[in-house]
Amino acid sequence: MKHKPVKPDQSSFIVFITFLQLGFTSFGGPVAHLGYFQTVFVQQKRWISAEAYAELVALCQFIPGPASSQVGFGIGLQRAGIAGAVAAWLGFTLPSALLMLLLGVTLVNLELSAYQGLLQGLKITAVAVVCWALWSMAKSLTPDYQRRSIALVAAGIALLLPGIFGQLGGLLLGALLAPWLVKTTRLTSDQAGLQVPISTRLALTAAMLFSTTLLLLPLLAIYTQNSSVLISDAMYRAGALVFGGGHVVLPLLHAETVNTGLISADDFLAGYGVAQAMPGPLFSFAAFIGAHSGGVLMALVALVAIFLPGCLLLIAILPIWQKLRQHHWLRQVLGGINAAVVGLLAAALYDPVITAGIRQWQDALLALVLLGLLATGRVPVWLLVPLGALAGYSLL
Repeated sequence: MKHKPVKPDQSSFIVFITFLQLGFTSFGGPVAHLGYFQTVFVQQKRWISAEAYAELVALCQFIPGPASSQVGFGIGLQRAGIAGAVAAWLGFTLPSALLMLLLGVTLVNLELSAYQGLLQGLKITAVAVVCWALWSMAKSLTPDYQRRSIALVAAGIALLLPGIFGQLGGLLLGALLAPWLVKTTRLTSDQAGLQVPISTRLALTAAMLFSTTLLLLPLLAIYTQNSSVLISDAMYRAGALVFGGGHVVLPLLHAETVNTGLISADDFLAGYGVAQAMPGPLFSFAAFIGAHSGGVLMALVALVAIFLPGCLLLIAILPIWQKLRQHHWLRQVLGGINAAVVGLLAAALYDPVITAGIRQWQDALLALVLLGLLATGRVPVWLLVPLGALAGYSLL
């Protein structure tokens, strides 16, 4: 799919505005975020082809960091270069980060019991969005019974082994089975997949910066005992060492902040509870921890520190990826991984999306109505979210 060239300054501003809308409306966690991105950027705006989007999702599953934020970063990167990538990250992260910063500074104890219907409506909306994304991705990524078999086995592994081990196990299985089960056509020179404007020099710089920061920050934290450095070290290591992002990062954050006395256990759990009700990336929880520990400046430091390693890794690996993807065997492996991603999405649709969102028959009925609206193609995702929230608040 070819796209019309756009001026970088205009494009990055449009990228920011588009991701800002998603930052305000993307509830449901990283799995739902990928569904939102699939609907908005592949189907509606056509900023990225289905093949390139699938490659980007698969790539981000294999490197540490917040996968959905990295996918958004990559979409902005392909659309408008580094400026577009920063604009995408800033727009998607800003709404939840500001809310978590405000909570951390003011220490307001929010009483959510009066808004359970609204929150339930948002969860049901996530069910509809992920269902539609699963259907759309399955049609393109599992076109034959061999790849559908890989998806089913990967879903089973993910359900039997919840957490990161099940996810990595499913992806590894897809890669191992691919040479025998996946048939792909050889890539010709006019077939464009994931292509981004990253030079080899910039990629090497990003790799060196990632490694150097990961090694030096712990030493600086031990030597200085400065609160800003301690927060930076904790957040950077969390972002650099956790695969998948989202809820997977919370145990490490708990160990690095509560166990070290940066924040109390009660405040940590209160902030985490509110973060789950926020749109956008769960990694924005770092803004709460930073603000609670040292105000606005510390919140900004924590926020940048937790997202930075994942973005640096993506920049570092993309040029290598563009060269490797030309190999036929790698395209077979990628086909197997993509099929496994469909399976992982199916497993996540069941648990936690459906298990948390569908509790009674009224919930299921509302999810079907929202799914029907989405399937018509006339209701955008940003409008579907407030509709679902309003319906939940009024009816549930």
